Amino acid sequence: MTLTAASPAPPASPALLHQVGDRALGWLDAHRDFFRLTPEDRATGGATVERLKPIGELASNMQVLFREGVAGSRQRNRAGALLDFAWRELLDGGNVLAALQHDEPHSPVPLEVYAPFHELGRRHVGLEAALAVCRRTGTWTALEMAPNRRLGVLNAERRLGLTPSTDFATALARTWLGQLPEPWTVQLHIAYDITHTVFHLTNWGETPDGIPPDIAAYLTRYLPAWLDDWADLEHWDLLGELLVVDACLPRPTLDARLWERYAAAQAESGAMPIQHALPEGAPDTVFDQLHHPTLVAAFASAMATSRALTTGTG
Repeated sequence: MTLTAASPAPPASPALLHQVGDRALGWLDAHRDFFRLTPEDRATGGATVERLKPIGELASNMQVLFREGVAGSRQRNRAGALLDFAWRELLDGGNVLAALQHDEPHSPVPLEVYAPFHELGRRHVGLEAALAVCRRTGTWTALEMAPNRRLGVLNAERRLGLTPSTDFATALARTWLGQLPEPWTVQLHIAYDITHTVFHLTNWGETPDGIPPDIAAYLTRYLPAWLDDWADLEHWDLLGELLVVDACLPRPTLDARLWERYAAAQAESGAMPIQHALPEGAPDTVFDQLHHPTLVAAFASAMATSRALTTGTG
């Protein structure tokens, strides 16, 4: 991995940043039905957690779009419709989260999926009561999980207005990023851990000053090289997450060179491939490969557009 980035490019224009998100949201809206749990999922319960993950990601991304206030009327209408669809038809209507909480009482997944809806004013009294019982047990804090995942649980509790179940600073210190290791050791999974640590520190970009100064300085120094490396590898999913990290820094670069490459990888339909070009296959199979990078594109666009407009960058 190289650790010397090219000379900084000018920042991307707000129009380009916004276009990426507008296209991504259009694709997500057009493919909303693929977020549904299938009859087989409901019958066996075996894939419920895996199918809930994209629904939670959809809610978090739409919440960011509303929060940042950079959406036009068409985007806001689409985002609102997607949130209504996810809540009424996928979660509350089928009581899916409450059922999962009943079947797996100490799983953090219902809490994490519910958190963005709660922030948006949606409520499920039964689920909240069940979570309250589980959080009083020693198992809730004793469950073993990756350090950045623990941060995610703590942030989800914070989003619900609950007292975090363990100390946030202690949890951060156990993450890879919290220990500021050698930057040249970053590989794919470490890079994803870095991005999610930043997401949880900042509540999905809401509070950039939630990144401690030493970590912000570390990221400011080394993020440009990581961005260049993953752009060269055409790993658009990870590049999109790293572009969100850039938008969370005190002085985001919003590098036009990188954003132009990222935008060029996006299909006219708005879909973003994970890596290289779009996959081929049946619509449901292709959706499972495209929903995450396309959601990331919407997230990155909202954050970068907001920072460009509020900081005067671009």
